[in-house]
Amino acid sequence: MAGLRITTWNVNGIRNPFGYQPWRDKRTFEAMFDILEADIVVMQETKIQRKDLRDDMVLVPGWDVYFSLPKHKKGYSGVAIYTRSSVCAPIRAEEGITGILTPPNSTVSFYDLPEDKQIGGYPSITQLSDCSLDAATLDSEGRCVILEFAAFVLIGVYSPANRDESRDEFRIGFLNALDARVRNLVAAGKRVFLTGDLNIIREEIDTANAEEQLRKHGMTGEEYVSTPARRLLNQLLVGGKVIGDRDEGRENPVLVDICRNFHATRKGMFTCWETKINARPGNFGSRIDYVLCSKDWEGWFCESNIQEGLIGSDHCPVYAVVKEKVTVDGKEVHIKDVVNPSGMFKDGVRLREWSTKDLLPMSARLIPEFDRRRNIRDMFARKPSLKISESSASLPLEESQQSDAESIVNRSSEASKGPSATEAHITPASLALPVGQATSMPSYSKHGAKRDSDSSETTRPVKRMKSGQASKVNTVTTGKGAAGKGQSSLIGFFKPKVAMPSPSSGAKLTEGFNGTVSENAPEVQQLDALPGPESPHSTKSSRTTLGLSSALAESKSVIDPIVSKESWSKLLGKRVVPRCEHNESCISFKTKKPGENCGRFFYMCARPLGPSGQKEKNSQWRCGTFIWSSDWTNGDET
Repeated sequence: MAGLRITTWNVNGIRNPFGYQPWRDKRTFEAMFDILEADIVVMQETKIQRKDLRDDMVLVPGWDVYFSLPKHKKGYSGVAIYTRSSVCAPIRAEEGITGILTPPNSTVSFYDLPEDKQIGGYPSITQLSDCSLDAATLDSEGRCVILEFAAFVLIGVYSPANRDESRDEFRIGFLNALDARVRNLVAAGKRVFLTGDLNIIREEIDTANAEEQLRKHGMTGEEYVSTPARRLLNQLLVGGKVIGDRDEGRENPVLVDICRNFHATRKGMFTCWETKINARPGNFGSRIDYVLCSKDWEGWFCESNIQEGLIGSDHCPVYAVVKEKVTVDGKEVHIKDVVNPSGMFKDGVRLREWSTKDLLPMSARLIPEFDRRRNIRDMFARKPSLKISESSASLPLEESQQSDAESIVNRSSEASKGPSATEAHITPASLALPVGQATSMPSYSKHGAKRDSDSSETTRPVKRMKSGQASKVNTVTTGKGAAGKGQSSLIGFFKPKVAMPSPSSGAKLTEGFNGTVSENAPEVQQLDALPGPESPHSTKSSRTTLGLSSALAESKSVIDPIVSKESWSKLLGKRVVPRCEHNESCISFKTKKPGENCGRFFYMCARPLGPSGQKEKNSQWRCGTFIWSSDWTNGDET
């Protein structure tokens, strides 16, 4: 039986996994964490701001959560660490890597707190001297949350990606600060667990695109592992490839690559795939998500792996499992005893329950919007009893439904007329009602709305009162008999249609036409066919309708319906797409690369790239079919 399972996952948006199986069935974080079988979940790229936090993110039953969100950019970066309260509870929590940020509701930086309140290991000015960016800038993008448990320090990070040269200084500055923090904590005698999306490919074995990258950049293998970010990571890791002399202050490696240690020669152990080229089915990806620990507790772990079968992001989860019983100072103890505050567990058995008193200031549960709040599930655990009055209960079902329907129709018709028209239709009956009854509104409880059914009529204010206005409130009745002049009720929609008008009325209608075609022309032709008395009016109407009929007949041209259908089908019909070498329909893409072809559409094979990352011939992977959309017309096989 496992003692503690830590999972890291770049979710590419905190709600993004809920669009995929198996997460979409229940769509709750509690169910997600149960499927992951994790006790600590470290998420990256949450892509939210504080205003976007919701109850289901923060008030997860049985879980606590700590966020680091970007200070300025929207929908960008973000790290969250969820901890299962029944298994582990941190004793300290911080945001950021440098210690310059402050706890909630405080103006004192983490590194200025008393020693018993801080995690420690903060980078010194000397260690950050090579970076021109200040500490506040490095910690402004919501890229790090640090939790200290009684047994170890957990650092959850989302390192900057290698997008373009404009971000190189920030990226290397952040990684230098991270390296310094880890080394300082280890030097202070603390066990360290570093996890997250580091956005660094450690060696050639960790990417399917190594050969292409070497060829593209004209590099050798040694030059590839010696790029600044890779060199920094490899100097941090035991067994890392370091070409030449080590940097000053990095003479000794301090961390172990847990997942690689359990699968030393495994190829294709990738954690990230490019979605634009559908690279995941062919496993054409890279390993940039890591679970790392300091050397002094490497033996605590019994398992580590990737979970490439779990869909929900362009990354997959990576986990490491701590044994149920571990050795501390030569003595075997239960992991729950050492990972929780003193006195909470003994021999793996809980001595006292976790409570809100164990919450740390960094906990999202203490954010004012969520503090002392209940989860939505708890709110509906006890359903409120609805009082039903005798008058509404005694009404037959059909009559009560009919009354409600009329009320809805009348309210909508009154609202469309505006305040002035509504006030004009106040009936004497409504004015004669007692004041308390005429101005009463339906009462609403905390858990929902309840109709006030003490009367068969429902009233509402005509318009909102303005400040300083008299307290007199105009009301309108929306019951059965309240339909005013010009108003329609729901019953009217179910009445039979009005019978055809008499011949005399038909004659009057046709007199209104002076040789012009109106929208009522078809009705006029039908009325003309009805027998009627000989009179000047009927003779005149006959001549008028005859003229209209002839005008309509002359205006029609002979159109072949088959030809017309074919023409419209070619113009508006679905375009036939070309087929690839597999005799399958191609898919369309748009060129976004700057240049003369930017914005052009093209067709290519719909199958994913294979493990080679190249288009292949006579294989199950993507073939070499490529057709510009402008060169393709329906039926062509260019």
